[in-house]
This record gives sequence, C-alpha cells and structure tokens, in this order.
Amino acid sequence: MTENAPEAVAAFIGSQRAEHGVPHRVSCRVVGVSEAWFHKWRRRPDEPTKREVRRARLEERIIHFFTESGGTCGSPRITLDLWAENWKVSVNTVAEIMAELGLQGRKPPRRRTDPAGQAEGRP
Repeated sequence: MTENAPEAVAAFIGSQRAEHGVPHRVSCRVVGVSEAWFHKWRRRPDEPTKREVRRARLEERIIHFFTESGGTCGSPRITLDLWAENWKVSVNTVAEIMAELGLQGRKPPRRRTDPAGQAEGRP
C-alpha cells in the first residue's frame, strides 16, 4: 500500500474485520490512522464535493496565470487576476495552493544604488 492511496488503506482495514475478525480499532492503530478517519472515509461520497471541484478549478486557473506570466508572477499578482475573473479568494489561499503545486514567482531584481551618489549627500 502506498501513502497516497487512502481508498486502499480503508479497503485494507475493512477487509481485516471481514476476513480475520480483527476490530477496526486495532487495524486503524496498526496502519496509523484514526478510527474516525476510517469511518469518515467509508461514508465519503463517490463523487467529489463542491469544495473539491472548486479547488481543482482554482488550481487550474492559478497554473494558467502562472504559466502565462512565464513563471514570474507570485501570489499577489495572480490573486488580482483571479479577482478580475470574479473569484472570491484570498492572497494567502493562492499562496498556499502555489506552494502545494511547487510554483514560485520570480523575485524582483534588487535595486542597486550608485556608490558615488551615496557619498555626495553625506559629510
């Protein structure tokens, strides 16, 4: 079983009780998940929730704006683009999603000051 397959973990826990009579509590402890997680996963609908669908669409738009900018825009700029499309989303949410997706905007170049210009105004 892989860590990325929660349905496989839930199926394993369920099968242990059916095949071997092992209580769910024991199987959950062995696998390293809470019993509440197991029961919640079993009751989970087959189709994605509205929230999951919205999150997936939001991720698509963030990726679109990021690639359209050539990988230079960060979360504040992408949030403005999303607001222009009437998305109701915060800068922090966009930043969190970008971090999960491994997207990082390019930092603006540092301003260089003229060393001669600095010395002029000072004694």
